[in-house]
Amino acid sequence: MQSSGPSLQVELSGRQIIAIAFPIALSILVPQFNFIVNNIFLGGLGQRELAVAGITGVYYLIFAVLGQGLNNGLQALISRRAGENKLDDIGVLFAQGVRISLVLSVIGILLTWWLAPIILRATLSDSKSAEMAIEFLQIRVLGLPFLYLYQMRNALLVGINQSKFLIVGTATEAVINIILDYGLIYGHFGLPVMGFNGAAVASIISEIAGLLVIFLIITNNQIIRSLRLFQQIRYNPATTRLILQQSLPLMMQFAISIISWEFFYILIEHDGTAALAVSNTMRNLFGFFGCFTWAFAATTNSMVSNVIGQGLTSEVMPLIRRIIFFSLGMSLIVFCLLNLFPIAFLSIYGQGPEFITAAIPVLRVVTVAMLFMSVGVVWMNAVTGTGNSTMNLITEGAAIVLYCVYTYLVLEVWNLPITVGWASEWLYWSTLLIPSYLYMRSGRWKNKKI
Repeated sequence: MQSSGPSLQVELSGRQIIAIAFPIALSILVPQFNFIVNNIFLGGLGQRELAVAGITGVYYLIFAVLGQGLNNGLQALISRRAGENKLDDIGVLFAQGVRISLVLSVIGILLTWWLAPIILRATLSDSKSAEMAIEFLQIRVLGLPFLYLYQMRNALLVGINQSKFLIVGTATEAVINIILDYGLIYGHFGLPVMGFNGAAVASIISEIAGLLVIFLIITNNQIIRSLRLFQQIRYNPATTRLILQQSLPLMMQFAISIISWEFFYILIEHDGTAALAVSNTMRNLFGFFGCFTWAFAATTNSMVSNVIGQGLTSEVMPLIRRIIFFSLGMSLIVFCLLNLFPIAFLSIYGQGPEFITAAIPVLRVVTVAMLFMSVGVVWMNAVTGTGNSTMNLITEGAAIVLYCVYTYLVLEVWNLPITVGWASEWLYWSTLLIPSYLYMRSGRWKNKKI
């Protein structure tokens, strides 16, 4: 049903791309900045804490990306309805997305309390590190409901072309997280000294604060009020099935991707805490500087779906190439900065010259991988925008098999340096790029209905 409310159809200009991508980049950048700050504070406790933060961070990321998969599927649906100017359907989609996310968060909490201790004790060679990771995660996982609701907010605001509002809630979360990290890890500002677990408590409180701020924004915005978000919360089986049909392949895709990364980190841990600490900083690098790439990826998902909803299928490929121009250009800037000034970046972790010497070759490999990612992730999210999330899952499955075989042989069988192990990212992103590009070029997506 067409809506008589305000039009949410996007334009095809470079200005529109930047207008959508820039707030998304900031909203992703700030949590990654928080993660780096966490690691800087934890690095002050010792190399073991910095190393274990890599294990716990990737574990929590598995559940975070399940929510991200739900977010991306919901975003594609909301963007399609916005392109079709069917505003009345958007509120129903959002309400059912919230219901699904809350059920998902309960499952994640129960699995972490009951299953994670078994897995970590069985796979980590250092029992003390395993117990530290378990205790941390059983606290940290309590933030999942707030994280998932936060991600549903992302799907809504990006899907209806209101990404500018992402910044406020994210900035609130960042400021509170940094203050509480410093206070709870070391016991400043009259707060208790919680050490490693202080980072978990700080993250949960900051997620709650960010969610409350964005709730106030949503309830006081005229365009968003017109969607009647909180008046359609009754269970809707048909809409729930539609969301799950679109999102489940993406959730599986993201989950197996991060599970494979956890597998990679477990293999790295067998090489010692120094190698694990170096790899943790590389994940920081991917997360922080990759924010721009992921912002353009989210923009691709939203704009491709919106443009198809407008019936402008002939404009999709030129739009994707325009977004790649921005994404690759930003990655080239990051590539140059990190390779020209690697010591400046690595010194912030306070681990000494031996750490920096070991990390620089790995950094060179990772920055090349970021160039592959800047192109591959845009094509992959273009496929998401067409509604063919099953194609994404098949492509991801092929990439993961190659990735895991490569890392196992390199790190466990042949015992090669972690620099060679990190070259697996080149293989991974190339494997995602090629089929996604060929599918979009084929035009088979043009008759896909969601």
